[in-house]
Amino acid sequence: MPQVRLPANNWRPRSYQRKAWATWEQGCKRQLLFWHRRAGKDDVNLNMHAVSAYERPGTYWHMLPEAAQARKAIWNAINPHTGKRRLFEAFPPSIIANMNDNEMFIRFRDVDSTFQVVGSDNYNSLVGSPPVGITFSEWALANPAAWAYLSPILAENGGWASFITTPRGNNHAKSMLDKVKGNVFDPVSNPRGWFTEVLSADLTGAIDKALIEEQRDVYEGLYGKEMADMLIEQEYYCSFSGALVGSYWGAEIARAERMKRIGTPFDIDPNHPVHTAWDLGKAANNPVWCFQVVNGVPLIVDFYRPDSEDLEDWCKWLDDQGYHGIDYVPHDVMHPVWGTKRTRFDTLKDKGRKPKMVGMVSLAEGNNAGLQTIKLARFRATERVSDGIEGLRAYRREWDDDKKVFRDIPFKNWAEHDASAFRYLGLAWRQAMAEAKKPEGDKGAYVGQPDGTIRSQQTVKEAVDAMIRRRRARA
Repeated sequence: MPQVRLPANNWRPRSYQRKAWATWEQGCKRQLLFWHRRAGKDDVNLNMHAVSAYERPGTYWHMLPEAAQARKAIWNAINPHTGKRRLFEAFPPSIIANMNDNEMFIRFRDVDSTFQVVGSDNYNSLVGSPPVGITFSEWALANPAAWAYLSPILAENGGWASFITTPRGNNHAKSMLDKVKGNVFDPVSNPRGWFTEVLSADLTGAIDKALIEEQRDVYEGLYGKEMADMLIEQEYYCSFSGALVGSYWGAEIARAERMKRIGTPFDIDPNHPVHTAWDLGKAANNPVWCFQVVNGVPLIVDFYRPDSEDLEDWCKWLDDQGYHGIDYVPHDVMHPVWGTKRTRFDTLKDKGRKPKMVGMVSLAEGNNAGLQTIKLARFRATERVSDGIEGLRAYRREWDDDKKVFRDIPFKNWAEHDASAFRYLGLAWRQAMAEAKKPEGDKGAYVGQPDGTIRSQQTVKEAVDAMIRRRRARA
């Protein structure tokens, strides 16, 4: 078999890519690159994977926010300049032992290395050997929890991680830049440091300005002038000032940050219970918001994204934190658990929790409840709450590529689950406030049961006392 030189096909980094490539060759294991659209970010990283696979045998991942997006942008993508599949430009067929199209998986020839294109939407369910090299492509749109989950693995095995993206507002990717840019890589004095770089189109000269203006006209026709200008600044000039296009709540989150209602420390009030609001969708992603209502203000004090599928584990986590208020849950809490007649409502009750179903409303009503809550709420300054806020910021409408409009339905990604739980919080916190104002012992008279029957919540004495109080109030 003829020898293949890597990088393959005479690939060489462009002039503005050389610093990142050279730094990686010098041993830098953490890179964060904010490069403008069409700057060749993925091509650089695909070649990094090819070289790494033969320098250090192991498992390598090229990760995009969604598996479907990864297939389209990387696995099946064609380089418009060469007409060749971009995957084979970095990995020529002569170095591939076998491929699995369904899994987007490659095993290399003559070395014990593999490469896989994956989505961060299911990062915790990927199986196989731990990765020793990961590209987080479109990092500003990805689930930030993926790095929290995978970083200890790379730290333990000495692997590398490359984050490549264009800006998407002041979100987790920008926060990462602010945090690590002072920890500068040096092969001698700071080999654990980071290489960070922000490259706009006017710095690289990679795209003709006339082409950028043509794209501005396209965006203006789709979104209007204000949004078009923001997108051009964001995608080609690497501005962090804009919100995520199509975001339901991004502008209001930004406003809450400016008003210091996000990121300002405060303590949990021991005189008020900590309630919870849950999303109970797929077992793998069931976030829980934890909140108090103090002086008529919703205080978001914690956020929990379970890393197991066991409801009992979630209950234990909440109990360990001392959160024993009402658990506001959607109606699918009453669905029987597969293979049994029991529901998750039953399990919550058995574990000493206090589940209460949130009223069923339309998506629009739920979104509005969430929006109005963000306008009032204060968010406690903790890492977990910050993770949840990123979900609220990234919650966005689905784009109809045929009609060139946003559909009035959410884009189904990791953030939609965080937002679903917050919609329930938006519907629940006033109810929690009303419950707290009820006189001691004045329980609601009746409650609907899962079987459709109505049953009293009061003893005979409680019912008589409540009736006397009502009569006195009317007198």
